[in-house]
Amino acid sequence: MPEAPKLMPVTLPPADDDAVPEHHRKALEFIDDVTENADVVQRRVLLEILSQNAPATYLHRHGLSGRDAADLDAFKRLIPLVTYEDIRPDILRIAHGDTSPILCGRPISEFLTSSGTSGGERKLMPTIEDELNRRSLLYSLLMPVMSQFVRRLDKGRGMYLLFVKSEVCTPGGLVARPVLTSYYKSHHFLNRPDDPYNLYTSPNEAILCSDSWQSMYAQLLCGLLHRSDVLRVGAVFASGFIRAIRFLEKHWPRLCRDIRAGELDHEITDRAVREAVGRVLRPDGDLAHLIESECSRKTWQGIIPRLWPNTKYVDVIVTGAMAQYIPTLDFYSDGLPLTCTMYASSECYFGLNLQPLSKPDDVAYTLIPTMAYFEFLPVPCASSCCNTDDFDHRDLVDLVEVKMIIFNGAGLYRYRVGDVLRVVGFKNKAPQFKFIRRKNVALSIDSDKTDEVELHAAVSAAASHLEPFGASLVEYTSYADALSIPGHYVLYWELREQGPGTTAPAVPASVLEDCCLAVEEKLNSVYRQGRVCDKSIGPLEIRVVEEGTFDEMMDFSLSQGASINQYKAPRCVLAGPVVELLDGRVRSRFFSRKCPKWAPGNKQWNILLDAIN
Repeated sequence: MPEAPKLMPVTLPPADDDAVPEHHRKALEFIDDVTENADVVQRRVLLEILSQNAPATYLHRHGLSGRDAADLDAFKRLIPLVTYEDIRPDILRIAHGDTSPILCGRPISEFLTSSGTSGGERKLMPTIEDELNRRSLLYSLLMPVMSQFVRRLDKGRGMYLLFVKSEVCTPGGLVARPVLTSYYKSHHFLNRPDDPYNLYTSPNEAILCSDSWQSMYAQLLCGLLHRSDVLRVGAVFASGFIRAIRFLEKHWPRLCRDIRAGELDHEITDRAVREAVGRVLRPDGDLAHLIESECSRKTWQGIIPRLWPNTKYVDVIVTGAMAQYIPTLDFYSDGLPLTCTMYASSECYFGLNLQPLSKPDDVAYTLIPTMAYFEFLPVPCASSCCNTDDFDHRDLVDLVEVKMIIFNGAGLYRYRVGDVLRVVGFKNKAPQFKFIRRKNVALSIDSDKTDEVELHAAVSAAASHLEPFGASLVEYTSYADALSIPGHYVLYWELREQGPGTTAPAVPASVLEDCCLAVEEKLNSVYRQGRVCDKSIGPLEIRVVEEGTFDEMMDFSLSQGASINQYKAPRCVLAGPVVELLDGRVRSRFFSRKCPKWAPGNKQWNILLDAIN
C-alpha cells in the first residue's frame, strides 16, 4: 500500500477585519468551529438523526427501538450498510402515499431524483424540509470562503447559467424532481436576502423557465447586458458552461440584434421571461457593435474575458468526469482560474473547497460535519478491480478516523452513495478529499452516467443489425469525446465481414447509422433526456476500425506492463496514446441521424412511474 499522505491542517488566509462583513466572519468562524470539533459535531448529528427518527419502522425492523436512540454502539451493531435496491420497497410505499413513519419520523416533503442510475434509470431519494435547510446553509458558506481569496466580489454580479428540469408527481402526490430544481424553486433561493455578494445577471424568471432554449437565450442576453458588472461566470458543470458558449457562438447575431433594437426576440414566448428581460433591455448600439466585433473574430480563444473583461474566475465543477473539459475552458477563458467550490449529490451535500483557487488537479473538498453523519468504507486501491462489496458494516470508519483511500457511504442509515474518494489532508479534524470517480461509471458527458453492463447490453442489441449482412462485431471499446460541443459517446467497433467471393452484401452506411441509434435507444433516460431535450449530449458515433486493431491495442498494453494472462479489452478508454492508436486505424465513421425516443414533460417519467405502479 502506498505511503499515507502527510495530513496537514489547512487554514484560510488572514482576513482584513475592516473588509470582512459580519455575516462572512460568522460563516468562517462556523467552518473553523465545526471542523475543529468534528467528532463532537458528528456525534451530535447522529444522536439528532436517531432521536428524530425513533418512530421509523426501518429502525425497528433492524432491532433499534426508541429507547436505543442514544445508543451509538447499538446503531453501529444493528444497522446494516445498504444500497438503493435494499430500501427501494420502502421508497415505493412512500411514493404510493403511505404516510406512516417508514424511513424517518418527519414527513417526506418530496423526492429528489438522482442522476445516478439504478437498473439504468433514475433513483427516487426521499427528503425532508430540514435537508433543504442544510443545503441552503452550505450555499451560504461559499462566498465567505471565496471572498477571502478574491476581493471586491460585492462590487458586481455573477453570470451563473442555471436551469430547472422536468418534475412529476408520484401516485401519492409527492413531487419528484432533480435536487437543483428543488433548490431553485425553493423559498431559500427565490426569496434570498439582498446580498451584494450574491447578485446574479439572470432573473429568476429565466432560471425557472422550463424551455431550455428560451432560458439559455434570456440568461445569455442578460449576461451581455450586464457585461461591465460581471465579476465571475459559471454554471454547475463544466459541460453546461461550454454548451452555453457554443449557444452563444451560434446565436450571437440574434442577441446583438435584440440589444441594438431594445426588443426581445419573438421566439421568447414565455411571458414571465419577456417581462423580466424587458426590465433591463434598452436599445444600445454601442454594446451591440462591441459584441459583434468580438464574436466575429477568426478565433474565439479568450472570448470570456473579451466579452466580460472584469471576470476574475470561472466557477464550474471540473473534477471527476468534468476534468475532460478543462482544455476547452482554458481556451475560451484564456487561462482564468477554474474554481470548484462545493461537492454535493442528490443524497446529501458534503462539503466545500476551502482553497477555491487551487488548480483543478489539486482540488480537495472539506467535509462539513453538520451536513450528515459520515462513515467511510476503505478501498484497497483506486483501480476498478477492487471489489468493495466484500466489506460489511463492521469495516466502516468514522469521519475523523479516515485514512488513505475511502468509499463514501453517507446519509441516513448507512446508505452507499457510490463515490470513490481519496483523503489528502485535514482541516482541523475534518478530512479533505479528492473526488476520484463514480463507482462503475464507464462513460459520462454531462449528468449522464453509463456503466459497463448497460453499455454492453446496448452494444449487443445494436450489433444484431449486422447479422443479415453476414457481419459480426469482433471487439469494441468506448470513449467520451469532450472536444466536440456538446460532447458525445464514441464507440470503436472492429467488424468481421464475409470474405471475398461471398454473396453477402457489404454493410450499408445506413445500417451502421441505425446501429448508432439502436445503442442510444437502449441507454438510460438521463442520457436520452440529455440528447433530446437538454441538448447536452451530441449524437452517438461509431468509428469502424481496421481488422487487427484490438490486437495492436493489446500489444500496446502489454508493452506498458499489463499481464497477458489477465488482459481483456477495456470497455472504456481515456484520452491519450490508446485513443490515438484507435483513431489512427479508423476507416469509416457513422452518427445517429435521429434522436432516441424521449418525450418532454411528464411523459419522460413513464418508466419511473411504471416502476412505482
